[in-house]
Amino acid sequence: MFSGRYKCLLVDGSGDGYLKAVCDYVHLNPLRAKLLKPPETLETFRWSSYPAYLSVGPIRPKWLRLDRLFGEWGVQRDNAAGRKEFQALMRQRCELELSEQNQDWARVRRGWCIGSEQFRESLLERIEETKGKQHHGAELRESDEQKAQRLIKEMLRAAGWRTSELTERLKGDHRKAGIARRLRMETMMTWPWIAKQLHMGHWRSAANAVRRLETSPNTK
Repeated sequence: MFSGRYKCLLVDGSGDGYLKAVCDYVHLNPLRAKLLKPPETLETFRWSSYPAYLSVGPIRPKWLRLDRLFGEWGVQRDNAAGRKEFQALMRQRCELELSEQNQDWARVRRGWCIGSEQFRESLLERIEETKGKQHHGAELRESDEQKAQRLIKEMLRAAGWRTSELTERLKGDHRKAGIARRLRMETMMTWPWIAKQLHMGHWRSAANAVRRLETSPNTK
């Protein structure tokens, strides 16, 4: 809002503060965008859902749920006292935002999901299983990287190698080349990424090692 087209952000609903972080980010947008002129406040900004959290009756949309956000703020009830408490907490949050001591909003601005590591991993597994047009850049790249890391671990285990041996073996080792070839065949990871993960030197050297492997008469 105010800085580009809308985006979709998947939010962990575990109740560990992730929903609150996203709601705070959205509700404080007018403040960050400097759309409020004294004596205007968040409550007076008409293009936000925030005023509806403080209202009752027909002003509040029927679809608006307060329990989750109030709960994450520690507000016990949706009554006059609870709404007043929520308003006071948000005013404190505004002061913190203006003091520039606010938290980094990078995960909300640039990320594709916000939540625990377990939540993110479960989403990546689902993306890998049902990859389609609805999935875009960041999540697809991360899903492929997750798969690539798994393949590397599997192939190292099959070869009887420890991860540390990748730095000890020759850059052009044919078994490294075999791992690199499979990564190129089964994931979308780039040559620079593969070369770095397998300690194969420059990415062109890694690509050449795979080509030599593919043209070798001993290649299966």
